[in-house]
Amino acid sequence: MNHCFLNLEVINLTKLRSFLMKRLLFIHLFIFLHVICLAQKHNIALNEENLLNKLHSELNKKGAYDEQKTTRISNLEKSLGTNDNVDFKYNVYLKLYNEYKSFNFDKAFNYATKLQEVGHLNHDQAKIAYGKIKLGFILLSSGMFKETFDSLKTVQVNLLSTEAKKEYYLITARTYYDLADFTKDNYYSPIYNKSAGQYIDSALSLYAVNSFEYLYYNGLKFLKAGDKEKAIINFEKLLNVKDYKLSDHQFAVTASTLSDIFIQNQQRDKAINLLMLAAIADVKSSTKEAAALGNLAQLLHQRGDVDDAYIFIKAAMDDATYYGARQRKIQMGAILPLIASKRINNVEEQRRALFFYASLLTALAIILVVFAVIIYKQLRKIKIADKIILEANHNLQETIHKLDEANKIKEEYIGYYFNLISEYIEKLEKFKRSVDNKLITKRYDDIRFLVDNINLKKEREELFVNFDRAFLKIFPNFVPSFNTMFIPENQVSLLPNQLLNTDLRIFSLIRLGITDTEKIAHILGYSVNTIYNYKARLKCKSLIPNDDFEDAIMTIKAV
Repeated sequence: MNHCFLNLEVINLTKLRSFLMKRLLFIHLFIFLHVICLAQKHNIALNEENLLNKLHSELNKKGAYDEQKTTRISNLEKSLGTNDNVDFKYNVYLKLYNEYKSFNFDKAFNYATKLQEVGHLNHDQAKIAYGKIKLGFILLSSGMFKETFDSLKTVQVNLLSTEAKKEYYLITARTYYDLADFTKDNYYSPIYNKSAGQYIDSALSLYAVNSFEYLYYNGLKFLKAGDKEKAIINFEKLLNVKDYKLSDHQFAVTASTLSDIFIQNQQRDKAINLLMLAAIADVKSSTKEAAALGNLAQLLHQRGDVDDAYIFIKAAMDDATYYGARQRKIQMGAILPLIASKRINNVEEQRRALFFYASLLTALAIILVVFAVIIYKQLRKIKIADKIILEANHNLQETIHKLDEANKIKEEYIGYYFNLISEYIEKLEKFKRSVDNKLITKRYDDIRFLVDNINLKKEREELFVNFDRAFLKIFPNFVPSFNTMFIPENQVSLLPNQLLNTDLRIFSLIRLGITDTEKIAHILGYSVNTIYNYKARLKCKSLIPNDDFEDAIMTIKAV
């Protein structure tokens, strides 16, 4: 059914408010309960979010529903070639018209024309008149008011059957209602509405009072007359699923019309729910000539839900284009740019917001990179500083170790030399007293004897033994460590009770820090060349390069 006769403007309720407010609460509660029942009948939750998800789901399945319809149409069209009987073809044309009337204008127009052609071939004025009624319906659906009246005014009503008369009166009434909505003035619109009401009365007199058509069009008449309370009563009866099992198309028409009342009463949320229910039913029935999606898009757009509004208005425009309804395309074409522009503005705002956040993130990323570079450089400096500190610490430890070692050597050798000097002082004192006594007694030969008895070699050997003891006390592992620098056959071998030999003493003095060859030669009582020869001979036998040999000696640890 065509929904374009639904008035979407809000009427002035000032004069009716005092009367309606007393009964409005009860009526709305009653309607709400019936709508719940209706929603349950169609397996649809009344929650708006659920309805919205359901509508999106059904729109995604639109192609499948349309394919089912086109399959039925294809089967009907194929049947035309199986029988040449005129009455058979007429019945098939009528079925095809009914399939196309809310699906495709051009095809429906074609089969409405064929219905008249069959009437002319049979000289059947009733069939011709019925074909004109069918043609009037699709002309009205396309918004062609003049052409609709031209088709309907030639109908000979007295030739029509009762069912055909019902359709004629309803189509004529709808034409006047739609014309009144299109005109929207204070002079012609009331005239058109009055004429429409008269034709509806003629139609209602032919319907059973409990039929869908009677209740719906009686409610429509009350709605157009401004008596919304009575209109609601009629529509609520249709929503009572215990008494009426509406088809998807009837459900869509009823829900869409009822939503118009809620729109006029500024109850937008209820209207949106009903329009979503109506749109779902339109999709299921493959109805392309419908207003529910377009009206829903307008309400969502007004509420600020631009994304869904754009999807629905685009779907409504696609349906209007597919059907070929001129008036509907004009209506959708007027709304679509508004919603699209707002959607573009929203997208542009989102793009600007994204650009802002992207710029902010980029700036933050740059700052992070800068900080990362700074931190990396600082870490490198810290690492270098740590390395320097570690090296300094190591060097300090080495220095401390060397100082400790030097202190120990100093303590040992100071004590050693004090003892040694003390002994030599005592010997000198004894020698001095002996010499003095000999001089006093003029025993000069005894003085010569005392001098001759001084054994310098023995004294030196005793000096070396004392040196060896003191050194090995500080470096007890010196000899084994020294020998590790040579192959076994070149290692130093000591005699029994021998602490150090000349080779070891040379390098023990070096280990104590005496590196001057002349000093070493003087201490040991050798010539400088002899010391050089000793050192060269040992270095040549060593496993360590000559230049590194003395450094290796310095690594031998003290206790």
